[in-house]
Amino acid sequence: MTFSDKAASCGEPSYVWRTGQERRLQLVRRYVQLEDRCVLDVGCGLGLYTWALGRFTPHVFGVEIEPERAVQAQKRAAGVAVAPGEYLPFASDSFDVVFSHEVIEHVNDDVLTAREMVRITRPGGRVVVFCPNRWWPFETHGHFWRGRYYFGNTPLINYLPDRWRNKLAPHVRVYTGRRLRALFDGLPVRVVAHARIFPGFDKVAARHVMLARLVRGATYALENTPLQVFGLSHLLVLEKTFSRL
Repeated sequence: MTFSDKAASCGEPSYVWRTGQERRLQLVRRYVQLEDRCVLDVGCGLGLYTWALGRFTPHVFGVEIEPERAVQAQKRAAGVAVAPGEYLPFASDSFDVVFSHEVIEHVNDDVLTAREMVRITRPGGRVVVFCPNRWWPFETHGHFWRGRYYFGNTPLINYLPDRWRNKLAPHVRVYTGRRLRALFDGLPVRVVAHARIFPGFDKVAARHVMLARLVRGATYALENTPLQVFGLSHLLVLEKTFSRL
């Protein structure tokens, strides 16, 4: 299987570091101190974010369910384990920062994955989650139609009632703000920040630099308004308050 063959079940990892990824990293830095911290990248893919996080600390580790991707990520991190998000192979209270970028929507059990991320975070440490927003007008993971998978952006699927939406996109979840925060109900965490963010429009920038600047400026401004509800992704930052898992 090639990486693209896994797109339906595992998503497509980041292959190139671009403006959009850099902006997301800088947004994380608003809420999380990375310098010299022990960091785990959950679902690290090919290791693009593990490499970027390594600019701030040498103590960056990863976990990835796909062995082929883990081999590539091992070149960019202190260590990468092959394991699912539901069963992270680390002791409780091990990491200062647990980072997960567009992964939790693909795991078999998102509630158990959320619990595991909190379990391995030290008290006072932070969990950072990026995941798809239900109200973005496109389903970015493609869809199924009559038994065939079509990769790419599909408009308006996520606006359909669940019984129809889940027939077209049974391979990936999307989250409202309430549903995302509910994954962490009953766990020893407090919400530090929860925002919806718009994309980096890097493909537009590759062809039309000025147009990309205009679109970025307009949509990034919306992040400071109620219209942020239509952003591409959630950014949820949590702080572990005490250890009892």
